[in-house]
Amino acid sequence: MNYHSRKLLKLNLAPWRMAAVGSLLLLGLGVVAARAFYLQGLNTAYLQGKGDAVSNRNLTLPAHRGQIADRNGQLLAISTPVESLWARPDELKLSAEQHVQLARVLGVKPQDLAKTLARKTRGEFSVRRPVTPEQAARITAMGAPGLHLRREFRRYYPAGEVAAHVVGFTNVDDLGQEGVERAYQDWLAGREGKRQILRDRRGNTIRDLAPIKTAQMGGNLTLALDLKIQYLAHRELAAAIVKNKARGGSVVVLDAKTGEILALANQPIFNPNNRRNYKPGPMRNRAVIDTFEPGSTIKPFVAAAVLERGLYKTGSVIDTPETWRVGAKLVRDLHPHPQMTVSEIIQKSSNVGAVKLAMSLTPQQYWDVLHRSGFGELPGSGFPGETAGRLRNADTWKPVEHATMAYGYGLSVSLLQLTRAYMAFANDGEVMPLSFLKREPQEIMGERVFSPGVAREVRAMMETVTQEGGTGMRTRVPGYRVAGKTGTAHKLVDGRYAPDRYLSSFVGMAPASNPRLIIGVVIDEPSGGVYYGGSVAGPVFAQVMAASLRQLALPPDAPESATHITQHPLRTAGGA
Repeated sequence: MNYHSRKLLKLNLAPWRMAAVGSLLLLGLGVVAARAFYLQGLNTAYLQGKGDAVSNRNLTLPAHRGQIADRNGQLLAISTPVESLWARPDELKLSAEQHVQLARVLGVKPQDLAKTLARKTRGEFSVRRPVTPEQAARITAMGAPGLHLRREFRRYYPAGEVAAHVVGFTNVDDLGQEGVERAYQDWLAGREGKRQILRDRRGNTIRDLAPIKTAQMGGNLTLALDLKIQYLAHRELAAAIVKNKARGGSVVVLDAKTGEILALANQPIFNPNNRRNYKPGPMRNRAVIDTFEPGSTIKPFVAAAVLERGLYKTGSVIDTPETWRVGAKLVRDLHPHPQMTVSEIIQKSSNVGAVKLAMSLTPQQYWDVLHRSGFGELPGSGFPGETAGRLRNADTWKPVEHATMAYGYGLSVSLLQLTRAYMAFANDGEVMPLSFLKREPQEIMGERVFSPGVAREVRAMMETVTQEGGTGMRTRVPGYRVAGKTGTAHKLVDGRYAPDRYLSSFVGMAPASNPRLIIGVVIDEPSGGVYYGGSVAGPVFAQVMAASLRQLALPPDAPESATHITQHPLRTAGGA
């Protein structure tokens, strides 16, 4: 190589250029080194977070929902652990063979499974909730990426349909939807926990890391419900619905001394353990939500109102012709008596007599009595959807409405509300607050509605309803004195009263000498040929009351021979 060729190889750069390039290279190296030192030495959380985002996952730990039991400790709702199948769209990679196998395990068509797995979502989604233990084992054995099982809890109801309308049920996310499950959702639910796991690139769990937050179990509930009495109410109501070919009905059993709801049954029913194909009708708690016109069961409140103001006495005699005109309304008794005492008006359920008593009061005076008794207001049980019924202000009443309210038309009540109001007669004038929860033995303050003397006088009148000549002879209970009132009301359909559709009811208490239990019964549209409250609702009351008194071991207060149950239907003066 000669001199000229060596000259071509020589890099002829100005010294300042070489210095500039070298400085830039050193500066870049310094920036990289500084950044590396910053990330790895000073701010390590960033890279660790990026790495954890790939390999670590935070899993939700479901909380164990609290148990629900009746007053004697019988379980009504418990939670059992189950597995559910979830999928992660970004990791889901099933071969054709795995796809067919998974469809076979879940019992679905492959094309239906394909639609489920093709869901467009950024996060994970559920494929099947829950899966059986056998299905969970077979899915685990598949080892399919993107599919994982999650431990959850499923609600189970040992009493099934018997207590369904009180206990309610939860949805697939274990959130209360109806009944006590919904009313006490926050107390029962508990708090979810979280734990961290380490996964490999295929999504398989390598090991558990430290828990972030421990799950807290929900609180337990003890209801006032007595499952044995609840079963009795359920059984007798179901039998009455079949016998009378009725659309439905309800029974409420109250402890008169504490206001506790010992039983509440409805027909139709539903099974809370079978969560498919739910229909809203059977799930409706008729005793709490539905309203009806109470018919003659309102008459004891009319008697109490006139006695309270001293307008009449129990033995006061009143002219009661067959018909009595108020404005354009002709009030009629089906089986009239020329004269009746106030007590006989209640015993024979005279519409004309009740109207005469009510019309001796001003509308405001009568309204005050009904309002103090709880009509037109929420019963205060705290149950979801409870209704206040309807009681219009007295200043809007026309004379005919004043009259019809004397025998239970023109206002509406729920069965729970009506049964609660009868506590005033059972407790010498006081009404106790309602409770679906068991109450500890302690003094419970009630609200005074009537004076003790008036309440006892009206209770004595209602006792004659169950005796010879009364409308409720089929409500007798051997060995016990019973007081109550029958009711039969035409149903309001499309703005008019249907001539052949009825609501038959009875509300009563026992032992009448010192009432402990109050039971309300209503039967919707009996079509078996008998529709009077004493003949349709009365026998249900008698059977439930007799068994409940034995269950509570309450001592008899009358000879059995004096309380023989008459089995023939009874026709009444006022149609009740």
